Amino acid sequence: MNRSLSSLLDRFAEPETLKMAKLGRELRAQGIDVIDLSLGEPDFDTPQHIKEAAKKAIDDNFSHYTPVAGYMDLREAVCTKLKRDNNLDYKPENIVVSTGAKQSLANIVLAVVDAGDEVIIPAPFWVTYSELVKIAGGVPVILETTMENDYKLTATELERAITPRTKLFLFSSPCNPSGAVYSRSELQALAEVFEQHPTIYIISDEIYEYINFVGSHESIAQFNAIKDQVIIVNGLSKGYAMTGYRLGYIAAPVEVAKACEKLQGQFTSGTNAVTQRAAITALTTDLGPTLAMTQEFTRRRQRVLELIAGIPDWKCSAPEGAFYVFPDVSACFGKTDGNHRIENADDLCMYLLHTAHVSTVTGRAFGTPRCIRLSFANSLDKIEVAYQRIKDALARLQ
Repeated sequence: MNRSLSSLLDRFAEPETLKMAKLGRELRAQGIDVIDLSLGEPDFDTPQHIKEAAKKAIDDNFSHYTPVAGYMDLREAVCTKLKRDNNLDYKPENIVVSTGAKQSLANIVLAVVDAGDEVIIPAPFWVTYSELVKIAGGVPVILETTMENDYKLTATELERAITPRTKLFLFSSPCNPSGAVYSRSELQALAEVFEQHPTIYIISDEIYEYINFVGSHESIAQFNAIKDQVIIVNGLSKGYAMTGYRLGYIAAPVEVAKACEKLQGQFTSGTNAVTQRAAITALTTDLGPTLAMTQEFTRRRQRVLELIAGIPDWKCSAPEGAFYVFPDVSACFGKTDGNHRIENADDLCMYLLHTAHVSTVTGRAFGTPRCIRLSFANSLDKIEVAYQRIKDALARLQ
């Protein structure tokens, strides 16, 4: 008897971030001290006042099925947050709450992309963007950006890439992995292009909103002429250290919100009840712990840039947001320590994992194969040790 799995599985790849984390865990299980600079997870605990809200939700018996789009008071809380922090006006009918921002992104892509539709994605990009487009049967159109322009797309580059088949533009600011943050003027230039193409949807992934080292966060949804084209994606994982709670949300035109609700109703239904109650507290109360985390990330960023500067031949721009550095490591390509030959970023990441016992992520996964991504969402003590190990391992390459 011949049995086979769906050909859908052949359209997309396993996320490299999760792959490297898995390999790191396997080495740790063998007793090897691996320092993880691969995963994008804050090394902070959830703030106490949010944990208390979750405990209260359990005591108050929030243990039943929830509305598919989320509790009404949570959707109202998202609207309150968007007005308070971003001066954006939305109603609960525009909001859909999901099991993490990744599900939010999947809902949107499946809701708007048909087979053959083109989706413009500036590179570097988060690993899941292109794979979701492939799952939907769409065509990722990858636009390479440059370190010289801080890995940001210009309006001219955007205009040049648009075709009659362009359905969606997908980007993040602050950006994972580059740390690029678009200014208001840069977003306005992009918005003026989109204003001439009203059939194109825009996904603005703002999950790193609070981790910003250069000023206040700017959303492309602020430009009224294109607001009905914009779909904001955000969540709790990065800004509130709530990765395991799994809650993301969108703010979207009503027709997109309804489409996402319809899809989610067949996949997961409503998001975890206890998490939703905790989310209300996270979104509407004290941002002090969030700002304190950003202060710590600021301190780590400065030190990491100093450590990177001490590595010969690595080139790196200073990230303006998020908690990653994304150095160009192509100077290592073609080198060997006698046992391992480094032909590309994949080889370098595996070399650092097995020789320096530091996990990183290849830039190929983010659409920029000459780079690697290193997170500074780890303690400064571990970061110091990790970079010394990296420097020692690289010194063996000739």
